[in-house]
Amino acid sequence: MSAYLHASIEVTDPVVYEEYRRQAPAVIAAHGGRYLVRGGAVTALEGGAAPQRHVILEFPDMAHLQAFYNSPAYQALIPIRQRASRGRLVAIEGV
Repeated sequence: MSAYLHASIEVTDPVVYEEYRRQAPAVIAAHGGRYLVRGGAVTALEGGAAPQRHVILEFPDMAHLQAFYNSPAYQALIPIRQRASRGRLVAIEGV
């Protein structure tokens, strides 16, 4: 069953975030992931204000998603992302 990582992000330092954005795609691809949504215009339909940036990744299954997130390569990128943004990452298993 496919698994998805949804990130809702507010970029606070675009220069540092660009470093993260340059490196992340190779790590994602190495674990079988692919982008379904990456940036784009956001309109809040319900609830509070929408974060600036949304990313949705698809992985073959939750094991691949977890392997990506826990990989040494991605663990090295997390501090860069956290220095440059604030937000929430959620793993979703579904069809």
